[in-house]
Amino acid sequence: MSYLGPILSLAFVIVTARLLLHKYNPHAVLLVSGLTMLIVSQVLNFNMPDLKNPTGFPGFNLFRYIKESFSKTNAGVGLMIMSIGGFVAYIDKIGASDTLVYVAMKPLKLFKKHPYIAASMVIPIGQVLFTAIPSAAGLSLLLMASLFPILVNLGVSRLSAVSVITATTAFGMGPASAITASATEISGIGTIPFFLNYQIPLVWPLSIIMMVVYYIVNRYYDKKEQLEAIESNENDIKPKTPLIYALIPVLPIILLIVFSEIFSLFSTPISLDTTTAMFISLFIAMLFEFIRTKSIKQVLNSLSTFWNGMGNIFKSVVTLIITADIFAKGLISLGFISGLLDLAQNMGLGAIGIGVVMTLMIFLASMLMGSGNASFFAFGPLVPKISKSLGVDTVDIILPMQLSASMGRTVSPVAGVIIATAEIAKVSTIAIVRRNLIPLSIALIVMLISHFI
Repeated sequence: MSYLGPILSLAFVIVTARLLLHKYNPHAVLLVSGLTMLIVSQVLNFNMPDLKNPTGFPGFNLFRYIKESFSKTNAGVGLMIMSIGGFVAYIDKIGASDTLVYVAMKPLKLFKKHPYIAASMVIPIGQVLFTAIPSAAGLSLLLMASLFPILVNLGVSRLSAVSVITATTAFGMGPASAITASATEISGIGTIPFFLNYQIPLVWPLSIIMMVVYYIVNRYYDKKEQLEAIESNENDIKPKTPLIYALIPVLPIILLIVFSEIFSLFSTPISLDTTTAMFISLFIAMLFEFIRTKSIKQVLNSLSTFWNGMGNIFKSVVTLIITADIFAKGLISLGFISGLLDLAQNMGLGAIGIGVVMTLMIFLASMLMGSGNASFFAFGPLVPKISKSLGVDTVDIILPMQLSASMGRTVSPVAGVIIATAEIAKVSTIAIVRRNLIPLSIALIVMLISHFI
């Protein structure tokens, strides 16, 4: 019976993948698959995911999972993604995106002949930003608002641009990262020493490798698929808004960096989350519009663009994240993770073998569930016991595991970061995953070799 659940979960994964590849509605497929797995778990009397407020009747509890997933998502990452989606729609409406492109294209004309070099350079720059803005979906959408139109105007395809933007979130590292916080607690090492002495030495060569591989992969696929950047002449025609409007799309990033806990620039700590930064930036943009138009009515009416943008993101992105969460709950309830752990422990491998297997399993779990945090929080706490039995330091196993968790998320078609950026870029999630899979797989292999050998 112990292996029945994992076998069933694997069968559900295969069926779900086939339906998604045949272009069935992903919202419906993930929701029905997740609920079916939860029903099977109930019938087989497996451990069900915890509910904050059970209904008292198992049949109704299945739908309470949906309600709680809506509540959790909308109050957290869902609201953040919707606020960014609304902001992106608003700055496009008032012409701030076009102004940013116009201003940025002046110094970046050098890269017109080498657009894929510019695209690859986004990866290390974004990874630095990711240490200060540790939300994968949040940072990626901010870069979609600021860097995406610039990359497209330089000459790369929309798919190439969005692929390097999502790649900036491939390594969950830095003091502000939730995965890092968990890893340091498990390993018993301070956050800053863990970041400086363990994460950075392992990650910086991987970033260089990813830059090179993304350059090759994106050029190859764009040529093979005959994808071209949308022709635009924003860099030749002066935009309709003042040049200071170029500041608006990058304003949220500036706010989040200035008020980041990492830099501690103020004697009295100021905490600023991504959603709050979006609303601050929105009202600053509205102030700019009032100064430019001198019309209160026009400015107030323009706010409808923001609400419409939020609504569009909710119906296409947030609902998909919620159904993916139900799918992940179904996998967990069938013992998918516990089955992987039993498999690893029963293989009789040494410290290196166990480390490699655990790292690969977390990568796979993140890819299937769309969440690096969920997979690492499930596997991570078991590492001290395993490392003690093998006579090795916990950090030797935990370090590649925590990095592979975020790497797996970057190649997951049900990850929030992939879903959200695909919607903004108007490309498919599978197409982004295909662009990301080769660079991330190579980075994963290099990481395993350099760390364990």
